[in-house]
Amino acid sequence: MDLTARHPRTGELLSTVKFMVQTLAAASELQRDLQRELTYDGLRAVEAKGSKGGRRPAVLADKTADVRAAYLEGRSIAALARDHGVSRGAIRTVVADLLPDHIAIEEAPAPALPVALDMPSGRRSTRG
Repeated sequence: MDLTARHPRTGELLSTVKFMVQTLAAASELQRDLQRELTYDGLRAVEAKGSKGGRRPAVLADKTADVRAAYLEGRSIAALARDHGVSRGAIRTVVADLLPDHIAIEEAPAPALPVALDMPSGRRSTRG
């Protein structure tokens, strides 16, 4: 079907062309919605099993304590990365809260700011 066909007298798109384009657009939207629903269903199923999404950590959970202890003993990040066969970034992720430039985010109360209100008293002075 020619999607550029125009009426010979008016030059407007033929109504059959408009119908076909709208039908294709509706079918595409339906496909996108179904794909989104299936993705969410899959994520909910994985979550119900107790797993979570995302990339698996490079340093396995049973090795995390060993890596942290070795770092605290003075082993370098590069040496730990070589020993465990992972990148230095993976080791930094495991020991992130132990790094010297790590700043813990604490929920401190906001400082009290002085507030001055200048409100009229509501009564008029009778003294003159």
